[in-house]
Amino acid sequence: MLRILLPSLLALGAGISIVVQQVLNTRLRTELGSAAWAGFASYAVGLACMVLLTLALRDPLPLASVAARVPWWAWSGGFFGALFIGLAILLVPQLGAAAFIALLVAGQMLASVAFDHFGWMGLAQRPLDGLRLIGVALLVGGVILIRR
Repeated sequence: MLRILLPSLLALGAGISIVVQQVLNTRLRTELGSAAWAGFASYAVGLACMVLLTLALRDPLPLASVAARVPWWAWSGGFFGALFIGLAILLVPQLGAAAFIALLVAGQMLASVAFDHFGWMGLAQRPLDGLRLIGVALLVGGVILIRR
């Protein structure tokens, strides 16, 4: 039970942290008068935290030969993170936190189901079945209710 409970609670905490991050970044945008600088500040603090984590874990720097074998597209995660942060900073004030997060989760779920179904980017293939389809429909219904 603890093997499932702890990771589930940590994932729940990660979800909460996304909402807190967006509210803080929105406030920073308001105070700085710039979405770009608010996003830059968010990433700078995030980078500093990752440096501290790397040092705390004593992770060695990956070898150049290992880094060279990584597919080019695997390096693009930061682009999508920046896209997410930038759009969140711009859209949370317009949509509200609840609607933004509901749409975010719906987008994540739709993309996740597609990635699973087709096994894109090395994921194990998990076909879309009736129960998953019902889950997606319920999630989209929830987004519609929250946006009202």
